[in-house]
Amino acid sequence: MNSSIKPDIALTGRGVPQDILQSVFTTVSNGMISEALDQFDEDFTFTDQALGLEFTDKGRLGEFFQKSRELFPDTVVEVISTFECGDHVIAEWKLTATEPVSYWTQLRAPISLPGISILRTHNGRITHWSDYYDEKTSRRVILASLFAEWGEY
Repeated sequence: MNSSIKPDIALTGRGVPQDILQSVFTTVSNGMISEALDQFDEDFTFTDQALGLEFTDKGRLGEFFQKSRELFPDTVVEVISTFECGDHVIAEWKLTATEPVSYWTQLRAPISLPGISILRTHNGRITHWSDYYDEKTSRRVILASLFAEWGEY
């Protein structure tokens, strides 16, 4: 199946799960957070398994996406392969980014992180999304601390 995004898919969120997933990756990468959130059903669950975070509110998920872009502005997610069955899709991806090494200099350390996303759609909208990757190599603990209760993390 072609993994390119059809223009109507990116704008409306209607289509096959693989196109919807790619649309979310693309719109978040381009800073179009509200367009990414439009792909989610009103009743949804987004789970970042590595960070132990779960979102069921679009406003809070939008804050998570936005903060992630602020902390790692050069993040690129490349979809390596996908498997689609009905309203489900599993995507293997590679995330690349950099993080500041020190606040005193402009040095940035590279991040290269493999992972997978599993999502389910219903009527062209995402109802469940789960990300799986290695938390230690992701260097996203700072991001997690902004959204997790200190006692729970």
